[in-house]
Amino acid sequence: MPYSDLAIDIAPETGLNCETATGEELYRVGLAYSEGVDCEQDLIAAHKWFNLAVLKGCDDAKVCRQEMADMLCKEEIKSALAAARAWLKLAN
Repeated sequence: MPYSDLAIDIAPETGLNCETATGEELYRVGLAYSEGVDCEQDLIAAHKWFNLAVLKGCDDAKVCRQEMADMLCKEEIKSALAAARAWLKLAN
C-alpha cells in the first residue's frame, strides 16, 4: 500500500520513541522515505525504518526491506543497518 494512500500523516522521525514505537508506525516511516512523501526520497533511510519495523513484528515490512536491499549496494545496506542499531541504542 503506498504511503500516500494511508489515512495517518506521519512526519518521518518525528514523535517516535524507540521504546514505544510500533512496527506499523516504523513501517509507515519507511514507506514515506521509500516514496519521498513529506521528505526527500532516501532508500537507505527506508531500509533502516523497514528493518526496525520487522524487529517490532511488522511482516509487511519484510518485503519492503528486501525491495530496498535489491536497490542498494552492500555499503549502503551496511549504513542502513548501522543507523538502525544507533536508533535502537537510544532506548538504552
